[in-house]
Amino acid sequence: MRKHILILGGTTEARELGQHLADRTDIAVTLSLAGRTASPLAQVVPMRRGGFGGIAGLAQYLLDNEINALIDATHPYASAISAHAFRAASETSTPMISLRRAPWQAVVGDRWTDVLDAGEAVGALGIKAKNVFLAVGRQEIAHFASAPQHHYLIRSVDPVEPPLAVPNTRYIIARGPFEEDQERALLLAHAIDVIVAKNSGGRATYGKIVAARQLGIPVMLLRRPPELEVPAVATVSAAIAWLDHVLKVPTDRGV
Repeated sequence: MRKHILILGGTTEARELGQHLADRTDIAVTLSLAGRTASPLAQVVPMRRGGFGGIAGLAQYLLDNEINALIDATHPYASAISAHAFRAASETSTPMISLRRAPWQAVVGDRWTDVLDAGEAVGALGIKAKNVFLAVGRQEIAHFASAPQHHYLIRSVDPVEPPLAVPNTRYIIARGPFEEDQERALLLAHAIDVIVAKNSGGRATYGKIVAARQLGIPVMLLRRPPELEVPAVATVSAAIAWLDHVLKVPTDRGV
């Protein structure tokens, strides 16, 4: 009898995990996306979109669909859904693991400032007008309306709605990965003084960090949310190894 696996996705790792598991005959995979991206990439495993209705809704989904294992492969900053997943898995005795890419680490030449969140980043930018490249995600962008003196370059997968309420903003609609030479050209073309970004980790968006290092541009990195007390791995191969282990052990279910 095939085991049913639920992957909470939205990351490169979630997509790669689905690709590795797609041809398995011993498991059935469902990849869940929150629905925040209007046109997500095509997936090779069955996909659902949208929320579950909080902790209770996710717990009921796990029971109704007889989910044998839950893999949280959401973005490192998607703290709400990760917390909901942890609670729902605990309440239903569903084995769970977090597939969380490691954060970037500073190397020689990096000019990094660690900030708590977007609000602290706004204050750290200072009063003097700067050309700022915002790579923080659409939910955090609104904070920067309180610093209208800066010129902002904003890149996102989907249009920012509503637009940032400041006089000088440029928008780029694009989906990564972004190579170093592309990022260097972008930073030079817009005379960027500082980058504000999330420490997302991984390869897809690391190009801007390398380009900033080469050009001597400072980077403000929003601190990652606290990690939950749930087993975690940093690679797709490690997640598959965990999955192979837990699926050999029957589990009792119940709320």
